[in-house]
Amino acid sequence: MPEYIYKATDRAGKVMEGSLDAPDEAAVVSRLRGMGCIPIRIEQAAAGAKPRPRKISLNIDFKTRIASQFTRISGAELLSFTQELSTLIRAGLPLDRSLSVLTEITENKRLKEITEEVLRDVRGGKAFSEALAKHPAVFNRLYVNMIKAGEAGGILDVVLERLLDFLERSQELKRTVVGAMIYPLVLIFVMGIVMAVLLIFVVPRFVGIFEMMHQELPLPTQVLLGISTIAQRYWWLIIGGGAGLYVWFQKYTASEKGKMVWDTFMLRLPLINALILKIEVARLSRTLGTLITSGVPLLQALGIVREIIGNLIIANSINTIQKAVKEGKGVSLPMRSLGIFPSLAVHMIRVGEETGRMEEMLIRVADTYDRDVQVTVKRLLGLLEPLLILVMALLVGFIVISIVLALFSINDVSF
Repeated sequence: MPEYIYKATDRAGKVMEGSLDAPDEAAVVSRLRGMGCIPIRIEQAAAGAKPRPRKISLNIDFKTRIASQFTRISGAELLSFTQELSTLIRAGLPLDRSLSVLTEITENKRLKEITEEVLRDVRGGKAFSEALAKHPAVFNRLYVNMIKAGEAGGILDVVLERLLDFLERSQELKRTVVGAMIYPLVLIFVMGIVMAVLLIFVVPRFVGIFEMMHQELPLPTQVLLGISTIAQRYWWLIIGGGAGLYVWFQKYTASEKGKMVWDTFMLRLPLINALILKIEVARLSRTLGTLITSGVPLLQALGIVREIIGNLIIANSINTIQKAVKEGKGVSLPMRSLGIFPSLAVHMIRVGEETGRMEEMLIRVADTYDRDVQVTVKRLLGLLEPLLILVMALLVGFIVISIVLALFSINDVSF
């Protein structure tokens, strides 16, 4: 029977850790609840692993505080934080006690400090949403406004569930896109290493042989020797130039003009533009649908959506939609007039407006395009992987043929 390591809390908010032998996680949850505990985190123990002792840090020294300022809080950690908070709130623990539990079990030092600050603000009389709003780098406007809507309606537990579902879907979409890019990036990296080794270490071994020639080298060999000489003598300039170009590109695309130029270019690339559009439509629909469902007014929700859209062209189009909504034209009509959004998404949103179930239809749009993103990514990879292998083969083939042509010319071998 497998062993599970758990973290749980009792009704008083005391955190405890331990392990239980059970057939599955559901059995662990059942046993913990039977003991009067609220399960927070359950993981299957690795073979031979022992439960980790509980660590409660009451004081953080100066060095730890400085280091924690540079500790990044990932989307997965924010998701875990929200999941644990939702579990505690749904179990009936008061907000301040739930936050107190999270300060003990949170492993990320920076997130622990932020949770402690939020807890102090809540105990000091501030609203939970107001306390979260002081940390915009971690809790964005979407997060804060959903919590605010939950507080106003007295349904914080329900809103946390919706927020949790939103974060899970967003993380899943992000993992799909990022995971799909790993293999092509590895291929490009390997291609660069292979070319560097051939040009810097292999080709120069033939230079002495070629120098003994008293006849003109074939053009491909001349080109290859020129590239090899540049790579040997100016490798530092190539690396420095590449790094400088990268820094310039980051600064350029950070400006509004540069971002606009780059996003326009990306939306005009064949195949890539369809993927970007599907990702942004899925993000827009899920965010807008989640906010409306949680009680955030439509105009305010559109303003939040604009901030989280990655492509500036699509983000700016939200302004047009907002103006149309103020004039009573709805959402689907201006979306269609813009000519950016897919007709299927526009049609589904129009149906939602006509039936009075727009928030539900927006979530369906998001689910549809999330699936489309996965299919599109697989198709692009199916094209990209053999293309990269072909490019590598052509480059290596060019080097080999250039050397062979030169060697044949030495022996006056005619073709």
